[in-house]
Amino acid sequence: MIAGHNTNGADLREQIRPIVLPPKNGDSLDAFLAYDAPMSQKAQKREVIVIGGGAAGMMAAGIAASRGKHVLLLEKNAKLGEKLAISGGGRCNILNAEEDEKTLLAHYGEAEKFLYSAFARFGMQDAYAFFESRGLPLMVEARKRAFPQSERARDVVDFFRTFLKEGGVEVKLRAPVTKIKRKGGRIDAIEADGVVYQADAYIFATGGLSRPETGSTGDGFTWLADLGHTVEKPTPTIVPLKAKESWLKDAAGVSIPDAKLTYYVDGVRSFSRTGPLLFTHTGISGPVVLNSSGKVAGLFEEGDVTARIDLFPKLDLGILDRMLVAYFEGHKNKTLSNALKGYLPAGMSDIVLGLLPDNEAGTKVHSLTKEGRRTLVELLKGLPLTITGLMGFDKAVVADGGVVLTEVDMRTMRSTKIENLYILGDLLHISRPSGGYSLQLCWTTGFVAGNAV
Repeated sequence: MIAGHNTNGADLREQIRPIVLPPKNGDSLDAFLAYDAPMSQKAQKREVIVIGGGAAGMMAAGIAASRGKHVLLLEKNAKLGEKLAISGGGRCNILNAEEDEKTLLAHYGEAEKFLYSAFARFGMQDAYAFFESRGLPLMVEARKRAFPQSERARDVVDFFRTFLKEGGVEVKLRAPVTKIKRKGGRIDAIEADGVVYQADAYIFATGGLSRPETGSTGDGFTWLADLGHTVEKPTPTIVPLKAKESWLKDAAGVSIPDAKLTYYVDGVRSFSRTGPLLFTHTGISGPVVLNSSGKVAGLFEEGDVTARIDLFPKLDLGILDRMLVAYFEGHKNKTLSNALKGYLPAGMSDIVLGLLPDNEAGTKVHSLTKEGRRTLVELLKGLPLTITGLMGFDKAVVADGGVVLTEVDMRTMRSTKIENLYILGDLLHISRPSGGYSLQLCWTTGFVAGNAV
């Protein structure tokens, strides 16, 4: 939670104006917020209108339709589930299979106490059974991350397309909402792609600000703030980190299955995290980075931030040194360059050798001095990086920010400000790590709202 950043509608429009897409007709952003403007044509009636065809929106629409509701799903993109289709690196980390509810909800930080009622109605085990019972078998990997057995995120999107079709959900694509009309404490009508619609209930599931190229451009935040909700300023929290070292270009794409990252502020140790690491052209990513970036963001206020990467976190310096001695003994006639290629993760040997104080790549292993080997071991246990910042919304897996939970009835996901409005998924101010927790939030809030409207 970002202290001091709750805002009103006018402030929020200024904060996110550069990344909010304008309506098709070229009107200004204010066209989105025409609550008192007259609608120019007779409205088409539906029972439920869902705005947003992502994970939460499709779940809510499908569940409402399964109860016999006449549901209209409006999506501004040309396809449903654009972000879902690229989630988990294209594999879709569909949920986290932690069976203990208290342990699971603890990963949502300050939101934990608000989520028990929603998860009591549709928790992790309910979501797991929901997918498998409808023909999408799952598998569980390290850290209880669940994926479809096909390892194809597109199969999850197809699953929901079928679910919507079976329920008779009316889907309109390329239909951005351009006007919302409020009457008293209710939404009276909306306009999308030139058509006016009315409904008994409206579900906002437009997503947050991460990966704006998929359509998550902050529209819902603006609408909600102008409807009177308190909206915390969005910030990218689960996001790769930028670093200044030039060797990162050569390391881009290299992954380390298990690395320990230790962060420092002005040379003083701050905290550590362990997990899979991925090098990018301009920094570092992977679960160990994504799940610490929110905390790293606060370090920049204290001083210069650096990090050290331990490539062998399960071994101390002495043990690693003795293991290298034994390994080198069996490869003593090889050059250090060739020997390390068989010892380090693929792609790392040239990087490490380039960081040694002396050019030792061509040195025979048997000629490496004890001091040279010690320097090598220390480098393997502490590859240095200078962290310069967080990458932006375009690289973020999740951005926090959104409606504060005290303004939502979490038993139904209904707004406490607008009586026929329901708010889902990334529009809620809930921090969470990577590992399936974000999509689980979509399934839970989508189901609860779809069952409540």
